[in-house]
Amino acid sequence: MMAWTDRHCRYFHRLLAPHALLYTEMVTANALVHGDVAHHLDFDAREAPVVLQLGGSDPLHLAHAARLGERWGYAEINLNCGCPSERVVEGAFGACLMQDPERVADCVLAMREAVTIPVTIKHRIGIDRIEDYAFVQRFVSVTASAGCETFIVHARNAWLSGLSPKENREIPPLRHDVVRRLKLDFPHLKIVLNGGLGDVAGIVASLAGVDGVMIGRAAYQQPFLLARLEAALYGGALPSREQIALRMAEYLRDYLKRDAHAQVRHVVRHMLGLFHGEPSARAWRRVLSDARILSAANDAIIGQALDAMATRGADQSILPGFISPSGSSAALI
Repeated sequence: MMAWTDRHCRYFHRLLAPHALLYTEMVTANALVHGDVAHHLDFDAREAPVVLQLGGSDPLHLAHAARLGERWGYAEINLNCGCPSERVVEGAFGACLMQDPERVADCVLAMREAVTIPVTIKHRIGIDRIEDYAFVQRFVSVTASAGCETFIVHARNAWLSGLSPKENREIPPLRHDVVRRLKLDFPHLKIVLNGGLGDVAGIVASLAGVDGVMIGRAAYQQPFLLARLEAALYGGALPSREQIALRMAEYLRDYLKRDAHAQVRHVVRHMLGLFHGEPSARAWRRVLSDARILSAANDAIIGQALDAMATRGADQSILPGFISPSGSSAALI
């Protein structure tokens, strides 16, 4: 989820799912060793709990990055052993690390000795054409021996060459049964299922035989899925999309006031899918994508988008009105 699940996205998702464990986009350990630490690690306390997802293969660098993560208030440190991008292969981290579980174990051990918070691993069920269960079973066994107790398993192979990252999320077949078999073989470990989960009923059903589920692209592309899942799993009233939009309007207003380099697009780009599947969704997306409105650095953009939806709804005579942040008539769906 690089360039996707930044701090603004996580704040938005936290409004939708108060009980979810949120993850950062992958941050390389080298970036924290040599770069602007605050830029990479600062986050709003209202996002918590948040897991810092690290990329790397040097135990010393990862230990240093993990210490920084704990100091910044992250709830867990997660080592990415699942990303198939050619860039991470060249950097000797991501999914290619599954070929060297002993090296991953060394990294886990170094991080566990450096911090008191949990260290977890996200990985695939295999790489390239290796579909033998023994491959992923050994990876989990070796790295668990270093003290890792939680494994987030993307139930597809990662092809390290020949497929783009997007194709790697779609072409290798999903094999959820492999993840459930890991749980049977390692009942003392926490096994979390990832991959191909996109609707509430399917997600709830997928919890059988594992300890949890991770949702990635579906949560970004149709974020209200998170609110529906929250209600299904934890009960409580389902918020309206408009309520979430209005709270994000408040967040955007505060962000523009406190950050001299703030840009409206940094916040609203994560909200394009909020009304996914609704009749007025196109009007919502059109306003939030309008270059002229975005360049104005105006915190009223969310209200304008709600107004545009209301106008479309009024034309169809289906939406009752309310007052938007911009002060004009908008609508509830």
